[in-house]
Amino acid sequence: MFTSVIIPAAGFGERMGATIAKQFLPLKGKPILVHTLERFQQCAEVNEIIIATQKNSLEQIEELLSEFQITKAVTPVPGGERRQDSIANALNYIHTQSEIICVHDAVRPFIHLREITQTIETAKYFGASIVAVRAKDTIKKASTDGRVEHTLQRSSLWMVQTPQTFQRKILVDAYANAERNQLTATDDSYLVEKIGISPVIVEGSYDNIKITTPDDLLLAELLLQRFVP
Repeated sequence: MFTSVIIPAAGFGERMGATIAKQFLPLKGKPILVHTLERFQQCAEVNEIIIATQKNSLEQIEELLSEFQITKAVTPVPGGERRQDSIANALNYIHTQSEIICVHDAVRPFIHLREITQTIETAKYFGASIVAVRAKDTIKKASTDGRVEHTLQRSSLWMVQTPQTFQRKILVDAYANAERNQLTATDDSYLVEKIGISPVIVEGSYDNIKITTPDDLLLAELLLQRFVP
């Protein structure tokens, strides 16, 4: 089945405190975004990669694709103000043959190939899948004034990552529903849940961090030393 990957890369990342967008920050000599793209370039099940970015970054990304030979990536497309807007626009550029769509954060370079493959295969059969890891810490629900209301059952809690993968029609329908009903989400699976579909969890790795702060970047440098795709 023809599989497309959408990489929303239009954010700046204020928490990083850098002068350039976090996806372009260097990690052992290569931009974080390039490390991420290489994971999907190496995955045999992936047919195309669509990057949604700021308009003033389109040329820069084209240069990176050429320099690092990311041949599965098509011409980058304009992103939006929100992550959700970037993905909605990228859906307009998906190949007509595409049947499966993965959405993955630009700054999660430590996704393993087996996890990409598993989430694609799971979406083929169940319609929707997400990569997630079990919660390690005890999690409590609190009131607005900071008082603990109750403790959540940790065994049923998962920390959601990306990729999140869907049959094409499901994701397109979810975004159409979000537009009609003015839904906002930072998580694609939430929009899919809103049309009555429950994604299946693919257990991932704690290595699959999202690099959003300077501390994350330091951790990423350590992870890269031992990371095997």
